[in-house]
Amino acid sequence: MKSEPDTRDTYRHLLPITTRWMDNDAYGHVNNVVYYSYFDTVVNRYLIERGVLDPQAGDTIGLVIETQCNYFASLSFPDTVVAGLRVARLGNTSVRYEIGLFRNDDDRAAAQGHFVHVYVDRESRRPVPLPPALRDALRPLLGTAEGSAVERA
Repeated sequence: MKSEPDTRDTYRHLLPITTRWMDNDAYGHVNNVVYYSYFDTVVNRYLIERGVLDPQAGDTIGLVIETQCNYFASLSFPDTVVAGLRVARLGNTSVRYEIGLFRNDDDRAAAQGHFVHVYVDRESRRPVPLPPALRDALRPLLGTAEGSAVERA
């Protein structure tokens, strides 16, 4: 059973993402594969901007081990997608990110889902505890934004 779409105020961080012509598929809407690239974009940009992810040289990297997405409404070029981000679970070696994708100024998500990163040593690919700086950067994203200010990119 598909859940109901979330509203913007349930996310602690929002990032506008401009759609591109090539995001549309033959049916005239953003292809489902592109939704996952929006998920990656909001999470990784958040981490890079806070200085807790160095994709080229960092000792610790996050590997995606689980993903899921529910679709409620179409997105298409030239929409602006606003990606909402929150953290549902902050574990010892893993994080469950939840993402909502909003079309232009819509308050209800066009799509929402999650992915789980397991953080590993870059060389050995073995799980490692979340570095303290990463944990500190993710704490503000825990839970829903109801009753609190939403951080905007």
